[in-house]
Amino acid sequence: MQKKPSSITITSALILTLLVTSPSITRIKEVIQEKEELKKLRLYITIPVLGIALAELLFFSDRTAAAACVHIGILIALSLSNIFTEDPKIHNLYMSLMLLPLLRLVNLSVPIFLDTTLYTFIFTYAPLAVAAEIVIIYQQISFEEIGITTKNLPIYMVLSVPLGFLLGLGEFMTIKVGSLIPDVTFGNFLELFSIMVLFVSLVEELIFRSILQTRFEKLLDARWALVVTSFLFGLMHSGYGTFYEIFYTSFAGFVIGFAFYRTRSLPFVVLLHGFANVFLFGVLPHDIGWSWF
Repeated sequence: MQKKPSSITITSALILTLLVTSPSITRIKEVIQEKEELKKLRLYITIPVLGIALAELLFFSDRTAAAACVHIGILIALSLSNIFTEDPKIHNLYMSLMLLPLLRLVNLSVPIFLDTTLYTFIFTYAPLAVAAEIVIIYQQISFEEIGITTKNLPIYMVLSVPLGFLLGLGEFMTIKVGSLIPDVTFGNFLELFSIMVLFVSLVEELIFRSILQTRFEKLLDARWALVVTSFLFGLMHSGYGTFYEIFYTSFAGFVIGFAFYRTRSLPFVVLLHGFANVFLFGVLPHDIGWSWF
């Protein structure tokens, strides 16, 4: 003959059921699940970033062939990312990160027989502009995310000159590059400004700020998105062959990235970056009154 469950047993079972299904326990389960997902997410982010870092360190060490092979491997791996994860945010980030190996490989593919160094930037950045546009269209990145706006543009145009000068001066004191123009005339200055703004800074800011920084923000918080993007920006300047340049351009990338985060203005950061390059490659190398720098 079966015994009837005692009232104490029933009460204990009810209490246990309430504890297991209570909102606090449910919340604890959610927190644990979120932490596990965050660990997995960090792994998905860390692996390609470290791969790009390895390739750039090889390039930094003059092991160009090895660097190119690693970058090609990264491109293939990122293109096959749907095998490892079905998360669309990860796919979008990986597609965006593919622009960095592509940047280096295109840079290495530019003909070395060109006499005028300034025009090599056109051959490098024009194809990348097409690649960046494909990413933007495929991922349907909005104008707001890209930073296409004319808000406060006159103010930003004015601010970009002194801020660009300071960034350019800091980099010039770091690497002491030569000039890309024979002398500072209006024609040469206009030519340099056009290439640096319409090709170099526009494409780099589209890649690093409008695409990468905004993709990282969807997976990380804004602070870490800024740090990781700045780190990658610095790494992609490893071709100058000095760690000081990598550190400085990481800092400059942080400044520009923070300006983009605060203003969400692509024109502002393009002009800021463009003027920094104009001062670095066209004005500061000429002895026109600031040899004391």
